[in-house]
Amino acid sequence: MNAKELRSKSAAELNDELLKLRKEQFSLRMQRATGQAVKPTDFGRVRKDVARLKTVLREQQIAAARTASGAAKDQGK
Repeated sequence: MNAKELRSKSAAELNDELLKLRKEQFSLRMQRATGQAVKPTDFGRVRKDVARLKTVLREQQIAAARTASGAAKDQGK
């Protein structure tokens, strides 16, 4: 998953994806705790995907706030 793909999704889709990644992260931790074989690279991949997704969500929030404040300034004139 790359940031370009994520930027094309809506906030609801991103939140669903975040939930899915958090569940996968939890599953990996449980597998490691029970002694099942887990690839160590999976932990890093999921952690980085979560960070990437949260970054894109925050970018969208900032962009929405800017457009809302810009529209409010235009109405005040």
